[in-house]
Amino acid sequence: MARVVYGVWDGVVHDGRERQDGDAPELPGLKGFESFNEGNRIRAFFGDRGFLVLDARVHLTDALWRYMSKAADESCGKCTPCRMGSILIRDALGALRRGERTTLSLDDVRALAGQMATTSLCGLGQTGANALIAALTHFRDIIEREAAVAPGPRQYGMTYMTAPCIEACPSRVNVPRYIDYVRDGKPEHALGVILQKYPMAATCGRVCVRFCEMACRRKLVDEAVGIKTLKRYVADQQKGPHALRFTRDMVSGPLPPEMRVAVVGAGPAGISCAYHLLLHGYHVDVLEAMEVAGGMAAIGIPSYRLPKDVLRSETGIITSLGGRMLYGQELGRDFSVDDLFARGYRAVFLGLGCQQGSRLGVEGEDATLQGYEPGIAFLLQVHDHVAGHRHRELKGEVVVVGGGNVAMDCARSALRMGASAVHVVYRRRREDMPADHTEIEAAEQEGIRFHFLTNPARILSAEGHITGVELLQMEPTEPDARGRVNVKAVEGSERVLPCATLIAAIGQQVRKGALTDEDGVAMDRWNCVAADVASLATSRPGVFAGGDCASGPSTLIHAMAAGLKAARSIDDWIRKGQVRFAPRSRMRELLNDNAMLAVDTPEFPVRPQYRVHHPELDPEVRTQMFEEVEQTICGADAYREAKRCLRCYRVYSVVTEQPIPEGAA
Repeated sequence: MARVVYGVWDGVVHDGRERQDGDAPELPGLKGFESFNEGNRIRAFFGDRGFLVLDARVHLTDALWRYMSKAADESCGKCTPCRMGSILIRDALGALRRGERTTLSLDDVRALAGQMATTSLCGLGQTGANALIAALTHFRDIIEREAAVAPGPRQYGMTYMTAPCIEACPSRVNVPRYIDYVRDGKPEHALGVILQKYPMAATCGRVCVRFCEMACRRKLVDEAVGIKTLKRYVADQQKGPHALRFTRDMVSGPLPPEMRVAVVGAGPAGISCAYHLLLHGYHVDVLEAMEVAGGMAAIGIPSYRLPKDVLRSETGIITSLGGRMLYGQELGRDFSVDDLFARGYRAVFLGLGCQQGSRLGVEGEDATLQGYEPGIAFLLQVHDHVAGHRHRELKGEVVVVGGGNVAMDCARSALRMGASAVHVVYRRRREDMPADHTEIEAAEQEGIRFHFLTNPARILSAEGHITGVELLQMEPTEPDARGRVNVKAVEGSERVLPCATLIAAIGQQVRKGALTDEDGVAMDRWNCVAADVASLATSRPGVFAGGDCASGPSTLIHAMAAGLKAARSIDDWIRKGQVRFAPRSRMRELLNDNAMLAVDTPEFPVRPQYRVHHPELDPEVRTQMFEEVEQTICGADAYREAKRCLRCYRVYSVVTEQPIPEGAA
């Protein structure tokens, strides 16, 4: 078990220098600090909440110099305390660690650090000197002693800058950086930051569920920064040739022709994986069962949320970068995994998605009944209707069973398809619904009726047509051992809700028959592809899987993050025969496992300024068509929203016993 030799954490001083190793204080509520990577002990850790030294041989001054060097390098330069203070402190610590004289005394360094903390304009400056202040306040004698002797020994480790919004984003997009560029009037540079992580910026700017905004510290003052709104703004400002120019600038030199990779599925995971492989110089073929790219983003997200021309322009980046899109190619029907390797592909990525709906499992359920629709199949009909391929019109009342985004899309689409009324039936409470709260609110504005704590018990039909659904009232149970509140049926609460159409939107799964035993790719107990969490490698060497087919139904941003991770793993597999250790991922693990970026109150008073919202079509107008509901904000509003960002950057540093292996991010 790792123990503290000395340090300050969350304002608490720990000093075990005079104690035996076994008597030294334990880490204050932190876990996972025994080693950074296998066989590489963590000797010290520095962050915005203080510092902890776990090895008495650590050269404190050198470690603080490394930490402050990162702060100085990352300073935006817009305020003097951070711009000048971080550099002066860095240079003074640099001289001390080399045993050289410096024009600044330790009192001067302490004063500069205090000025940074109290007068800087953003989170980086306000927290960047916290560890140094703690060290100079409580362990100044160590720094003075180190300065009086020869230069200290070489130390290993790494520094890492992040923010709550970055860590909350599955793709780890540097959100404050692209917001800075918006504020500076450089939307093209902002787009470049996003394109480093994924190609579908305009799509994500419309349908992302905004994990970043959930972590935004600005919401403790008024409302979270409109991160998704700004993403859409820069993507819409710089679409087409601008985006292509940025991505072409990021492409490595082309690899030899035999460096070929097959990507199965052109959904967000597959597109993202292919995109990053193409940037690495690989020759990529994307095999897609449908005749359109985008996966669930194409067929499952209606046009009023995501216009199809926007999606086409972004998935088209694959062919623009030299990749091939092979449509009408379905795994399990037109080819197998063995076939792909026989064709000479060095690796395979499975981005199959989950496009087969789940059944309700209630009495009277029959998929052949007129009016019974699985959620995914219904959204595909909506897609074909809007595209003009096949006309579909609804009559009478529609009941949608489910509480996720697919259920919301089905309900809002049904209204636009002619339903006289639409009901959403959900077995839990409103606050338990997994759907994006903005989608729930939009559905309510459009007149969709919600039935919470209600569950279908029986589907009613006559002469092969659905006539209604029998519902049961549910009630919450007492929380279980994990604190989870379940629901149970209320006896005698049966009632009938008449309807002509019932849409089952309770979940999706991998299409049966896509993978067989001969493919050598194991499935888990949820019928998802079993893939290693860190590398996305499957049970078959050279085959990787990500997105919904590996995780179960999730979000577009999770799928694109999986595509990026898989591309890095595939690159490692082909070039080195194994997946490399990822230092930045390990640092994120330490931060997240110990909630180091938990939302807290901003360090300085912030004047309330409520966020800019998208202009929207009137609810009475938009339910009559599939035109996009939300519109792009203007440049002035984008500038005003960008100014609301508090730039909550934090710097973290680890000192290790041995060099940290180089690897993917």
